[in-house]
Amino acid sequence: MKIGILSDTHTKVKKARRVLDLLLTNGAEFIIHAGDIVELEILDMLENCGVRYVAVYGNNDAHLAQHHKEYHLVQEPHYFKLANTTFKLMHLPYYMTPDTDVVLFGHTHLFEVEFTNNTLFLNPGESCARNKPISECAMLEVSEEKFEVTYYAKEKKSKEFEMQYFSFERKV
Repeated sequence: MKIGILSDTHTKVKKARRVLDLLLTNGAEFIIHAGDIVELEILDMLENCGVRYVAVYGNNDAHLAQHHKEYHLVQEPHYFKLANTTFKLMHLPYYMTPDTDVVLFGHTHLFEVEFTNNTLFLNPGESCARNKPISECAMLEVSEEKFEVTYYAKEKKSKEFEMQYFSFERKV
């Protein structure tokens, strides 16, 4: 299963749209937003993107709580299962214990991927290109045998996303 992951969209609706379109064009079957959504328009994009999604509240999302029942918004840490894989989703990297197969987080605005003791820790970086001139996201492909991560990054003036690949063997 291909899972598109974005985070820290903040007020950058057009950048969020480009990242979401990239993930969907590349086959995302499920979308995860790791917080700091900020704009209601971004929640509308997720709701209408044509695939299932989940979005966790970030430290800049308190104002979105009034829309909790309209969207698939969750509080951190949020545990769920997808593609026979357990996930923990949060915005703030406070619950970094390896108690699931995949730990997803945002907040730092830095892409991170690490596979330790059979747990994948993944931060897709910032979609908003706020702290650095790069818009980022990630695709996680989950199979019984491995995790494959594609990291996408696009500099502000570039037309194309650059890609970097990571592959990790799962131990059963």
